[in-house]
Amino acid sequence: MIEGLLIWPRNPDGPDRGIMKRLTSAPEHDIESTRHTLAYGQYRLSYETYGSGDRVLVWLHGLLLDANLSRGLARRLAAKGNRVVLLDLLGHGRSDKPRHAGPNRMDLYADQLLCLLDELGVDQVVLGGVSLGTNVSLLATVRAPEKVRGLVLEMPVLEWAAPAAALVFAPLLLEVHYARAVLRLVSQIASRLPSSGLGPLDSFISAAGSDPEETAAVLHGILLGPMAPTIDERQAINVPALVLGHGIDLIHSFADAKRLARQLPDARLIRTRTFAELWVHPGRLTAEISEFLDRVWAAGEPRDRDEVSFS
Repeated sequence: MIEGLLIWPRNPDGPDRGIMKRLTSAPEHDIESTRHTLAYGQYRLSYETYGSGDRVLVWLHGLLLDANLSRGLARRLAAKGNRVVLLDLLGHGRSDKPRHAGPNRMDLYADQLLCLLDELGVDQVVLGGVSLGTNVSLLATVRAPEKVRGLVLEMPVLEWAAPAAALVFAPLLLEVHYARAVLRLVSQIASRLPSSGLGPLDSFISAAGSDPEETAAVLHGILLGPMAPTIDERQAINVPALVLGHGIDLIHSFADAKRLARQLPDARLIRTRTFAELWVHPGRLTAEISEFLDRVWAAGEPRDRDEVSFS
């Protein structure tokens, strides 16, 4: 199957598990990737792996988005010696999309992430992601701290952003419920659009192409159960963390990023220039993440709390 500039051969005997390779001469784009499926109860989860080796980074997408969002980042980091795994959480991307809220709780997303870690069969990984992916990474770290070597956390959504999130998500959920006919027409149009070859754009198009009932299930599900660890639980996370935040929108408040970096015992905070810097102008932040991963895998023990820095 040809999707933009990516070649995805199908496995005729089962779910897609083919080689993906961008046709370009740039070194990071020569990184091969495999697509896999993972059983999670009655559901199937989809994930992609870039690169190889024991230095594993599992990276999670934002709300309603998918692995498309971060394929460029995955290739760039894989070219620097990391194995990067992109997981589509339930209700997102190529993973199954139940049409009820229960399976889309945030704490169950953390279960799915831990299920993936068991599947990968490695002792420790670095967890990371954007927005939803950050919160899920934190929840999973609290659940299984022995499996986590470090954290890369972009645009956390925590207490400071809760009022703004409620103002956005509640009307959006009502719109999805009561304007399904119009939204279903939009999703049908979006689902027929060809791939642009630009990962972030394709991720947003994929979100627009989701069935309204599937979208409603995700939006409803994240409002159930805990959305993040408690402050006490965050303060007990004793692994190195790189926190990326910006001050552009209220849902991804820089105040939340700043507080999170202060709460984590071993954290460094970087203020991004825009919310899309890692996608549009990735050089600076990719270098920061790469250097952070080098330090994490080279270090024997986390730093003392007094060494937390903000830059």
